[in-house]
This record gives sequence, C-alpha cells and structure tokens, in this order.
Amino acid sequence: MWEPQIQALSQHYQVIVPELWGHGQSAALPAGTQTVGDLAEQMLLLLDALELPQCAVVGLSVGGMWGAELALLAPERVRSLVLMDTFLGAEPQATQTRYFGLLDAIEAAGQVTPALIEAIVPIFFRPGIDLSSALPAAFAQRLAAMSAEQLRASVVPLGRLIFGRADRLEVLSVLNPANTFLLGGEYDIPRPPEELWLMAEVIGCDYELVPDAGHIASLENPAFVTAQLLGWLKRTVGQGVGMNAAMYA
Repeated sequence: MWEPQIQALSQHYQVIVPELWGHGQSAALPAGTQTVGDLAEQMLLLLDALELPQCAVVGLSVGGMWGAELALLAPERVRSLVLMDTFLGAEPQATQTRYFGLLDAIEAAGQVTPALIEAIVPIFFRPGIDLSSALPAAFAQRLAAMSAEQLRASVVPLGRLIFGRADRLEVLSVLNPANTFLLGGEYDIPRPPEELWLMAEVIGCDYELVPDAGHIASLENPAFVTAQLLGWLKRTVGQGVGMNAAMYA
C-alpha cells in the first residue's frame, strides 16, 4: 500500500510500517480487540517497545482511524498527523449494512470467492478504472489468497469493528489543527470527499483531494501523495534521516 512513499520518505526519515493484524506477517487479531481505540492502544505499546518518544503518523483508511485515536490518546507522542481516505464519524447505515453483509458472506465461505471479489474490488478504486489492470488485479489476487483462518480470525472481526465503530467526529475538535492534515481520493467510494470536508471543518485543519484516485490513493496517484507527504512532514517535523518516525497503516 505504501511502497512508493516508503522509498521516497526513507531518504529523509526513519519509516516504520506496522502491518495490520492478520495481514502480511502480523499475527492474528489479539483477543479482546473490539474498538478502533483498542488498535490505537496497541500502537502506543509499539511506540513504547521501540522507545520512540514521538512520531509522525500517516494512516490510510483504518490506519487513519487508529491514527486519530492515538493522537487523542497520547497527543504528546504524535508530532504530526496525516489522515488519508478515512472517517471518524459513524458508518452510514446503508453502507454499514452492505459491508456487514459482505463480511458475513466471507465468514461463511471461509474465502473471498470470485463473486465476492467482483463485488469488493471496485469499492477500493476510482470509478472507470480497468479492473484487469495491474493494481486492481494484484489486489484481487491478494484477496483470493487469504486463508480461512486469516479471514475468520482477523479480517472479518476487524471489518466489523471498523464498520461498527462509534461516532467520534465531534471529539476530533481537540486535535491540533496546526499538525493535522487530511488527504482523500477525489473519487473515493467508501470515504467520499464530503466526509473529508466535514472532518476538516471540525478539526479546523488543512486538507487536499488526491486527483484521479479512489480509496487507495497512495497507489492510484503515488507521485501526488508522495509530494504532499514530503512537503507536509518537512513543515511539521523538519527533515533528516532518522530525525523522526513515520508510521503507516
């Protein structure tokens, strides 16, 4: 998800990329993890284990959700915050019902079936993209490769806590607008620009739409996203290899 940005930012910063539970080489979702706030507490433990007193947090989708919660939980630890393609309000009822239905189907099947892949993949990319092109095709392959254990122990429960999240929109007003920046894909389907504008208004912070991008804006328009992140981090944390840590999810 972040490969283009990692290559560019690691020239100036220590970059730490925690994989979400049940993804990549991460273990299964820990028992008792029921809220986005729980994910933030786990990330705070990671900062402690790495002995990092401060970091810049860049989070996309659920990464933005726990990133905001981390900044609320321990503001002294988050020197700079970028929230991408995310929303801290409650999930709208219509989409919550749809996503819960997809999660139920995945759990029952123990796999992301071809029919489910056909339903899910277009959600993550800008409308009109060629779904047989490299980026959507690779995403579809990763979905198809997930094991029943991975899906049932981590992916499905994570999805339920994400889409069943509490409304945290109003508490965002306590975030520091001077070190908070919002980015969102111009054509993001699950997290449309209207949600970004609403959060920016509550926080009072700067924001930018990513042209020609859907939900995974970091890959659909990597050059634009990388330039935005480099500029933002230079303004808020300075520049220099190892100077700070940027966390992505």
